[in-house]
Amino acid sequence: MAEVYSTGQDDVEKMIKKFKKIVDREGILLEVKKRRYYAKPAAEKHEKKKKLERKRRKKIMKVKKLY
Repeated sequence: MAEVYSTGQDDVEKMIKKFKKIVDREGILLEVKKRRYYAKPAAEKHEKKKKLERKRRKKIMKVKKLY
């Protein structure tokens, strides 16, 4: 859970900036977007498979460019 504490002299804008940085680093927004809609386990498995395939193709293309 992201928390930001004030020392008394901190500017509100600086605190918001710190909070956003913490939220981004922890991946909270990505998790919220991911859980926004229910996905069946089979659909998640299918997406994971597609993601791995794209990653594999990208790696192959990178190797081909080196030669």
